[in-house]
Amino acid sequence: MPVPDFQSLMLPLLKFSADGLEHTPREAVEALAKTFNLTDSDRQELLPSGTQRIFDNRVAWTKTHILKAGLIESPRRSYFKISDKGRSVLAQNPATINIAFLRQYPEYILFSKPIANGIQQIAPSVDELVQELNQSDPNETIERANQQLRQLLVQDLLIRVKANTWQFFEDLVVKVLLSMGYGGSFAEAGRVTQRTNDEGIDGIINEDILGLDKIYIQAKKRADNIDRPTLQSFAGAMGSRTSKGVFITTSRFTQGAIDFVNYHTDKKIVLIDGEQLANYMIDHNVGVRVIVKIELKEVDNAFFDE
Repeated sequence: MPVPDFQSLMLPLLKFSADGLEHTPREAVEALAKTFNLTDSDRQELLPSGTQRIFDNRVAWTKTHILKAGLIESPRRSYFKISDKGRSVLAQNPATINIAFLRQYPEYILFSKPIANGIQQIAPSVDELVQELNQSDPNETIERANQQLRQLLVQDLLIRVKANTWQFFEDLVVKVLLSMGYGGSFAEAGRVTQRTNDEGIDGIINEDILGLDKIYIQAKKRADNIDRPTLQSFAGAMGSRTSKGVFITTSRFTQGAIDFVNYHTDKKIVLIDGEQLANYMIDHNVGVRVIVKIELKEVDNAFFDE
């Protein structure tokens, strides 16, 4: 039979997890393949890129969507199990679970909203998405898919960073700064770090390899948003030693903190929240790897004009 689309796998995957045990994605793949009576030939079918099996890929997407809706949870790395919300859904005996069904949950809406210029837009419904894809040219379709994949990656990176230790966050900040061209070497950039008990790091790093200017760094691994008093303390700590600073957090900044940096201090302070940090990780290949490259080509008119 044809490999089912990922939405058709949502309810079967939730039912598979109904035993309350922790499961791996591989266990889910095997169980769902039996549920849909897939043959070995069906399961070996590859994506056009040839990098992954179609069925495995769709099971992974299914897991991501119902996880973001809160129907399953991840108790530890590479494992998942049903959540209380998922049990409640199964108790209602739904005929199907799809994207339209998941949109009733605010956390799923937040997950599925694309971000443009720092502003979250309203996510399209399934029908709206299909209509948009039908009206788009192939280049637009690829671009939209790429944006969706990137947003998924941003959120996955943030989950991993927040779940890790403050020591890991300390090393991560150093690696990101190095990848962006600051410091010059890991030994130099490593001087940024100063272990504290508030899950944050403070220090100074060279703006360039020659050390012609210094940048004061403060980073906070926190769940709550960074407020104005925290930024005021940071600006005060910079004193007369430097006029440039970078504040990095795994959370967000309150509007009061943003206004203080923009209008109420003579210091040049750059604010990097969790999502921006994850985007820098992607842009500078920190904690990510390339799984496939796609080249778009067009006719070289100059070649034929000759």
